[in-house]
Amino acid sequence: MRVVLAEDLFLLRDGLVRMLEAYDFEIAAAVESGPELSRALAELRPDVAVVDVRLPPSFTDEGLQCALAARRETPGLPVLVLSQHVEQLYARELLADGSGGVGYLLKDRVFDADQFVDAVRRVAAGGTAMDPQVISQLLSRRAQDRPMGRLTPREREVIELMAQGRSNAAIAAQLHVTERAVAKHTSNIFGKLGLPPSDDDNRRVLAVLAYLDRG
Repeated sequence: MRVVLAEDLFLLRDGLVRMLEAYDFEIAAAVESGPELSRALAELRPDVAVVDVRLPPSFTDEGLQCALAARRETPGLPVLVLSQHVEQLYARELLADGSGGVGYLLKDRVFDADQFVDAVRRVAAGGTAMDPQVISQLLSRRAQDRPMGRLTPREREVIELMAQGRSNAAIAAQLHVTERAVAKHTSNIFGKLGLPPSDDDNRRVLAVLAYLDRG
C-alpha cells in the first residue's frame, strides 16, 4: 500500500515513516510543505495520504487544503488528516464531498501504533476513521438541533461509533448488544436524519454530514 506522508516536524515525520514501513506500507513520498504535498499527490497517486493539517509556508490549514484540492483532481482519494487540536471546521470540510475514505485523528493517537495503522488501513479501504474527541465535540455542539435532537441516547452512542468508522459488529461488541440491535438503531438513525435506503456504505459518513449541515 503506497502512502504519501506530509509532516513538517522532522522527528515526527521520520517516526511515522519508520512505523508505517514496519507494518509493510510503502512510503511513496515523505514531504514537509504544502507545495511538496501537492506535487507528490498529483504525480504519485498514492493509495492513501496521511497529512498534517498545518504545513509550511502558511502554517494555517495548508495541508488540509492541499488534500482537498487533490481529492477534487482525483475523486475519492483517501486522506487521513492529523491535527494537534480538534478543529470542527476542518473535520466538516474533510467530510463535505462524501466520497472516498476520510479520517481525522489527533496526533496523540499516532503514538498508539496499532490504532494509527488501523486508521490508515481503514481510510485506504474507503472507510472512515474519525477521532472520538472530534466526533464527541461535533455531536455535543448541536445536540439539541433538529434532527439530532430526535435521536435517543443509544442512537447517539451508535452514530458516534459509526462516525469513528466502526463496523456493526464492533459497535455491538462495545455496547454489549446484538448486531441485529445495532442494525435497527442504524436504520432508525438514517430515517431520522432523512437518509433514504441505499446500498452505499457512505451513508455512515452522510449521517454525520446530515447532522453537521443542519441548524
